[in-house]
Amino acid sequence: MKYYRQLKPIKAMSFDLDDTLYDNRPVITRLTREATAWFHQHHPLAATRDEAWWLKLKLELAEQDPWLYSDLTLWRHRTAQLGLTQLGYSSQQAKQAADELLEVVFALRSDFSVPDVTHQVMRQLAEKYPLVAITNGNVDVERIGLSGYFALILKGGRDGYAKPHPDMFVKAQQFVGVESQSILHVGDHLKTDVAGAKHNGFQACWFNDQGISLRQAKHSSVLPDIEIHQLESLLLL
Repeated sequence: MKYYRQLKPIKAMSFDLDDTLYDNRPVITRLTREATAWFHQHHPLAATRDEAWWLKLKLELAEQDPWLYSDLTLWRHRTAQLGLTQLGYSSQQAKQAADELLEVVFALRSDFSVPDVTHQVMRQLAEKYPLVAITNGNVDVERIGLSGYFALILKGGRDGYAKPHPDMFVKAQQFVGVESQSILHVGDHLKTDVAGAKHNGFQACWFNDQGISLRQAKHSSVLPDIEIHQLESLLLL
């Protein structure tokens, strides 16, 4: 644990989920591989365009509607629907295919086990503080077994603009009913979590389990209050 500032008394905590409470990287790698394979098998037209074509389409959609950066589920659905329409599907066929793709994605998205140590830490913290989840992702928190620790779960899109935008930080603070400076936000991303928390008056704990140097890290613009390398360190606060 590394301190950059002296912490003020903590009365509540908020948590990022992906890559903070579990390693999300292998989950997304598998999801991308298997969802793409399903898409190509059931809708062969999709395979007639390469990954770069689909990515270009996806980014163009977000340029036209920046809200999609906050709603990953809607963004994926619109990309699939528009792409298939451009490839020759009718509007109804494209919508149905996009709906089916999302069902596959949702099944894969939350198909993993959270480490035991995470459950141990969160169980102990939940006994001491009100906890709020603030995520830009679309994992099913109940399915992965974490929902019971949180008094409130906020998701980008459903509950406002994604971090670092104030929307979800404000909602978290209003829900727990304490001053923002009394809330410690824990997350792995230096922009969405650390900068997002600090810009909204929260204290910030950078979860750095990858051994990244803060001076050389991408998106390093705001100093966190503390840095931890293991989730268990939170129990020492």
